[in-house]
Amino acid sequence: MNNKKTVDALNRLVEINNDRIEGYETAAKATDEQDLKTLFGRFAQASHTSRRELASEISNLDGTPTEGTKNSGKLYRAWMDVKAALTGKDREAILNSCEFGEDQALQTYENVLKNEREHLSSSHISMINSQMSLLQADHDRVKTLRDALKVDA
Repeated sequence: MNNKKTVDALNRLVEINNDRIEGYETAAKATDEQDLKTLFGRFAQASHTSRRELASEISNLDGTPTEGTKNSGKLYRAWMDVKAALTGKDREAILNSCEFGEDQALQTYENVLKNEREHLSSSHISMINSQMSLLQADHDRVKTLRDALKVDA
């Protein structure tokens, strides 16, 4: 196993968690609805936990966990800010933006598992799968909330 390639793969997951943290902090600011603020806070906290787990593994490999975000994450957050301003903090628009972010996070995890598996130990794969399950549950929660708005309309 090549430690540099392992660190790079794990750092891609750190980046997407950093994006997710910032994205949900942005989403929480973009809504006045307390239930969404609470939910988004919980999602951000889950990414903090995932980030710590990944950072610990990176440090164990003598690597340095990245502090940054993906460029696409910066664009996503900027887009969410603009969209929130234009839509008057519309619940459905905010949930659509969050679902887009969740899709990006899941895709990043899937890509690392698919393309970097040879550089990951079985414990890394287990940790990544566990984190991905939590991401999927959060994605499904956002989708359920958004879809419920369509039923109520």
